[in-house]
Amino acid sequence: MKTLIEQILKFGVVGFLCFLIDFGITVGLANIFGVHYLISKFLGFVISAVVNYLLSIKFVFTQKKEMNKNKEFIGFIVLSAIGLLINEIVMFVCIDVIYKHTAFLQEMISDEWMVSISSIIATGIVMVYNFISRKIFLERK
Repeated sequence: MKTLIEQILKFGVVGFLCFLIDFGITVGLANIFGVHYLISKFLGFVISAVVNYLLSIKFVFTQKKEMNKNKEFIGFIVLSAIGLLINEIVMFVCIDVIYKHTAFLQEMISDEWMVSISSIIATGIVMVYNFISRKIFLERK
C-alpha cells in the first residue's frame, strides 16, 4: 500500500508538471495567439504527453522487463491518443455544447476563462484515465 501511495504521489508531481505544460500551451495559443481551442489543446496535450512518458518511465512506473521499448512506446502512444480523444471531447462539450448554449454562463465567464476552465476539467478527467490505463498496460506486474 505504501508503494502505491508513493507511486500516486510521484504520478501527481509528474502530472502537475505536465499539466502546467499542457495548460500553458493551450491557454497561451488560444487566448494570446487566437489559435482555435481544439488545435491549442491538441498541441498542448501532445507535447505534455511526450514529457509525461519520459518522466513516468523514469520516475513513476516500473517498466515491464519483457516488453520491448518500441512496443512500450507504441502502447503509450495508443493510450495517450485515447486520452487526447477524451480531452478533445470534454473541451468540445464544455465549450460548444454547454457554454455556447447557456446565456447566463456567457454573461458570467469570458471566452478566455472558459477555455481555461474547460482545460482544467478535461485534464482532471484524463489524469484519472492515464493513471489507471498506464498502471494496467505499461507497468511490470
